[in-house]
Amino acid sequence: MRYLGLDLGTKTLGVAISDPLGLIASTLTVIRHNEEYDKLITEIEKIVNEKKVNVIVLGFPKNMNNTIGERAEITLKFKDNLEKQLNIPVYLQDERLTTRQAENILIKNDTSRKKRKKVIDKLAATIILQSYLEREGK
Repeated sequence: MRYLGLDLGTKTLGVAISDPLGLIASTLTVIRHNEEYDKLITEIEKIVNEKKVNVIVLGFPKNMNNTIGERAEITLKFKDNLEKQLNIPVYLQDERLTTRQAENILIKNDTSRKKRKKVIDKLAATIILQSYLEREGK
């Protein structure tokens, strides 16, 4: 069972993928989208078909007080569109603080600020996916 992890931002989508057994998440890519969600779904579909993905795990940006804001509403709509177009299950994974976790990892590894900007979204997607895999006991 192969999983794809997604971190949907306002301008970019971080993408991570699991190993074929669905145990370990790895960074894959960052896709720039500028809120062109239909084109973004087409890009995701290419990855799903190429990598033979069975399940998508989408980061769900709840507010710190557990409420659902504007970004979460956009994410829910994106989830529905993904499921309709790709015909595979899409699960939500709480993504609060994942970007901060990713940034802390990169800083700890002495990654330059310029390089951090390029990789932070796919690292956040990896954290989202790995959290899901661990929660589900994969």
